[in-house]
Amino acid sequence: MSLVPFDDRDGWIWLDGQFVAWREAKVHVLTHGLHYASAVFEGERMYGGEIFKLTEHTERLFKSAEILDFQIPYTVEQIDEACKATAAKNGLTDCYVRPIAWRGSEMIGVSAQQTKIHVAIAVWEWPSYFDPATKAKGIRLTWGKYDRPAPNTAPTAAKAAGLYMICTISKHAAEKDGYADAMMLDYRGYVAEATGANVFFVKDGVIHTPTPDCFLDGITRRTVIDIARQRGFEVVERHIEKSELATFSECFIVGTAAEVTPVAEVGEFTFKPAAISLSLMDAYARLVRRELVAA
Repeated sequence: MSLVPFDDRDGWIWLDGQFVAWREAKVHVLTHGLHYASAVFEGERMYGGEIFKLTEHTERLFKSAEILDFQIPYTVEQIDEACKATAAKNGLTDCYVRPIAWRGSEMIGVSAQQTKIHVAIAVWEWPSYFDPATKAKGIRLTWGKYDRPAPNTAPTAAKAAGLYMICTISKHAAEKDGYADAMMLDYRGYVAEATGANVFFVKDGVIHTPTPDCFLDGITRRTVIDIARQRGFEVVERHIEKSELATFSECFIVGTAAEVTPVAEVGEFTFKPAAISLSLMDAYARLVRRELVAA
């Protein structure tokens, strides 16, 4: 499959309040966000012309910026409208949406309080992260090279660009070894999350998921918990030891990109996609496409 570079595409990107031709949406090489990771972003999906949980994503973008000590120069409502307008400008009704905010190039150094805050929104077609056949049989994960940091060592409640550095390293290593992704532990050795998705396990009909006290409590994660509880499943949020994976029968990861994806393997532990993970995969797909009926 040929690679289409993201800087060489047709279309429009919303940049600081106006639409710019895709290839002209550029920043300077001395942009603070590039050198010091002073950037926050979101990942959203539009289904059938509607961005799922749009305002929740935008509110999290603003909260992430606040945690990184800068203020986005727009309102939540303005960014919501800009996201929708960007999809419309590009003629898309089913797409991935990427808002990002970052410190500019006025200052370069650890202290950069006088930098301008920029915001951009790009959209592009992006089908299911994993093909249907792969999802049906479950993906394979290995263990990540790095652990999620303690909340007193990094701004773990923010969806901040810098926090994904160890995710990229871990995912690249996993892919080189033939895996789809990597499962990361946290700084205490508990199971945390995949490199870009939260994780759930099933044991005796009960769903278990790690407590998000040092990684993002994902919007998709919360949505899936709601769906599961509405369907009568018990969902337990707790710290999960690595050794406990031997006792779980099912495993699945969730996220805006991954949606709900069953897992067949995490390192030395194996699982079988079955009733609960497959039913939640279907229920989530129906919900985001507004097809869900009461269980």
